Amino acid sequence: MTPDAAHASLRVGGMTPFSTSDYPGQMAAVLFVQGCPWRCGYCHNPHLQERGTDNPLDWGSIMTFLQRRAGLIDAVVFSGGEPTLDPALEAAMQQVKALGYKIGLHCAGIYPRRLKEVLPLVDWIGLDIKASFNKYAHITQFAGSGDQVLACLQAVLASGVDYELRTTLHPLLLPEEDLLELANSLAKMNVNNYVWQLFRDQGCNDTTLRRASLAGYPSEALVNQVSAMFTRFTLRKNA
Repeated sequence: MTPDAAHASLRVGGMTPFSTSDYPGQMAAVLFVQGCPWRCGYCHNPHLQERGTDNPLDWGSIMTFLQRRAGLIDAVVFSGGEPTLDPALEAAMQQVKALGYKIGLHCAGIYPRRLKEVLPLVDWIGLDIKASFNKYAHITQFAGSGDQVLACLQAVLASGVDYELRTTLHPLLLPEEDLLELANSLAKMNVNNYVWQLFRDQGCNDTTLRRASLAGYPSEALVNQVSAMFTRFTLRKNA
């Protein structure tokens, strides 16, 4: 596939022109790539799970926008869906980076090989860690998904790329004992930047999760205990 063909085939299902929350410390545009094989109940972009047959957004138009915004925004974040699903991701990142933008990536850790291919182009990555690796199928509905994420995490830690690991919290999916187990395992891997983000019901199609109470969760005692394990730890209550 030629570079132009690769760029044209990147399936972008939506774009946020300006964001201050998707790449720490940077003004960024966010591109939402179509497709994700997992079916996490708390997903707030379920409309991007299906791959689709056409590009809702034209890649040439996206590049024209980015060319015009060069110097006004700092970075472009590839999000989803799951952006590493798309075989055109690497070529698209190369084209965007050539405009002088920093490259951010939001990743669920589904495709270790493709993640390793694009990591040299990435300046910052937000990697989802949904549960302890042996309990992943409870969240994703896919057996063996924890092994894929572990391989991706190991690649990120070995790469030296600036990163943020983040776990979405919901008491029906991650009771406090599971949160502590996960935090302990990450601390043993020398993770130094870990984020807990409370479940939000925006976009979520799971009625049971939306109706459940999050009052008192996670406990202050647990937050303090886990915070002490990491150089940087953040609890986002409005993630």
